Amino acid sequence: MPGHLIDTERENPMQDPNLPSLRFLHSGFHASARRHADRPALSLAGDSWTYAELDRVARQWAAALLRVSARPRRVGVLGHRSLVTYAGFLAALYAGAAAVPLNKKYPAARNQDIVERSGLDAVLSDDGAVAQLVPLLSALGETPPVLLPETDDVPYGLPSGTRVLTRRDIEGGSLLPEPVFGDPDDTAYLLFTSGSTGRPKGVPIAHAHVTSFLRGNSERYDFTPEDRFTNTFDQTFDLSVFDLFMAWGSGGCLVPMDGPDLRSPVDFVRERGITVWFSVPSVAVLQQRGGALAPGSMPTLRWSLFCGEALAASAAAAWQAAAPHSVLENLYGPTEATIACMAYRWDPLRSPGLSVNGVVPIGTPYPSMEADLFAEDGSVVPDGATGEICLKGPQVFEGYWRDPEQTRRSFHTRADGRWYRTGDLGRRAPDGAFIFLGRLDSQVKILGHRVETGEVEAHLRQQAGVDQAVVVAVPGEDDSTTVLAAILSGPDPDAYAIEKGLRDSLPPYMIPFSFHLVDDLPLNANGKVDRRALRDQVLSGELEPLPL
Repeated sequence: MPGHLIDTERENPMQDPNLPSLRFLHSGFHASARRHADRPALSLAGDSWTYAELDRVARQWAAALLRVSARPRRVGVLGHRSLVTYAGFLAALYAGAAAVPLNKKYPAARNQDIVERSGLDAVLSDDGAVAQLVPLLSALGETPPVLLPETDDVPYGLPSGTRVLTRRDIEGGSLLPEPVFGDPDDTAYLLFTSGSTGRPKGVPIAHAHVTSFLRGNSERYDFTPEDRFTNTFDQTFDLSVFDLFMAWGSGGCLVPMDGPDLRSPVDFVRERGITVWFSVPSVAVLQQRGGALAPGSMPTLRWSLFCGEALAASAAAAWQAAAPHSVLENLYGPTEATIACMAYRWDPLRSPGLSVNGVVPIGTPYPSMEADLFAEDGSVVPDGATGEICLKGPQVFEGYWRDPEQTRRSFHTRADGRWYRTGDLGRRAPDGAFIFLGRLDSQVKILGHRVETGEVEAHLRQQAGVDQAVVVAVPGEDDSTTVLAAILSGPDPDAYAIEKGLRDSLPPYMIPFSFHLVDDLPLNANGKVDRRALRDQVLSGELEPLPL
């Protein structure tokens, strides 16, 4: 079976940590641009760019960034599955800045909050997202410069004094001779994840964190220039970093998916000759439920990787049968520990029996990382007991963006070091593999995205007619998917208007699937809202959904 540990004799630019330029997120691409200049680096919507061509675009855009800011610290990248979302990320890194992905599918208010809090020095936008720039930037006190590499038109209505470089301006400039390589402890990218206060939490990941991850995965997998990688994630989801930089660090080709491709991934894999698959498990569940995972239907796959939420054993078995020549792995790790830090290799004979509650184990830590199970007071739980999964090692971030109090709460500081508290419950199997058992708090995974139900509740309470709100996670159409249900208390709330109001401030995956009305929220013996009782009432049908 293909997909074994890497041949250490094969040249791999990510394996030499002693070269200074290989200690940065963009160094793997930079090395591949020299080694594999004429090979395809990106295949997107019928167009293709070689490494030399993509490198030239990144240098040109990076030079433009340095024209509008002598030392850019953070660069927003706004778009969706376009050249800007890929070359723009590279250009930000080439200019020595941190990339701050923005999502054109997000409401303007959410992107605006991210732009304001991150203090962007520039924004790169693709043509499809230009219409969002005016509402995005209009409420800011100080507008960052805007680069529009795909259009010669300046959007009407931008705040007065906004500096804009269009395609003509950018293409008329010089190329950056060499990428900027600053300090490995500099931030490589800044992502904003769901937060319990109603505002996203900023997670800065340094070059040192992410290159530790890339080196570990380079040693684990035998990726080559012949490999073709999917990209199923938006850039605001940190798992997308794996797609881009594992592909480009190995000299392979990135082949992003969108729309119909994601609905029919089996056809996409077969027709595009995909060899490396990476997605949230929900994709496999939906294909299994729809009967699309016929045995042997994806013969080109060498690696089938899943991450972002619990992987159902039944879906893993069906996918493995459909991709019989691939090695299937379940990866685990929060954004704060840089993409993934544990892995479990599926064995068709043994793994079904080792799965707990029908969920595949999350495996063991990467060699550079440590994991343990702690009680609330930071003590290690006894063997076989359930505890909070905590992580330590070079992939763990330093702390939340400009939020020292949240940072303090998120770590156990012990004599043996500083451990990040994931909020996930787990226990160890007899063979040492970790088993995921659910969330310690109200954080849930929806379509692979991490959602704090408290953030959704905060936005619900801002809607007309809502006095109190509780959001609970419930099974979707089958037990392998999760959706949100909102329980509301207030004077005759209008579910249609509430849903519309939420869509103006929250991304689609955070919108509750159903809304339910109660006169008063039930309380438990401690005087707290009884969330378990509310969830049971939703599941039993005792609380009927409001009409939409």
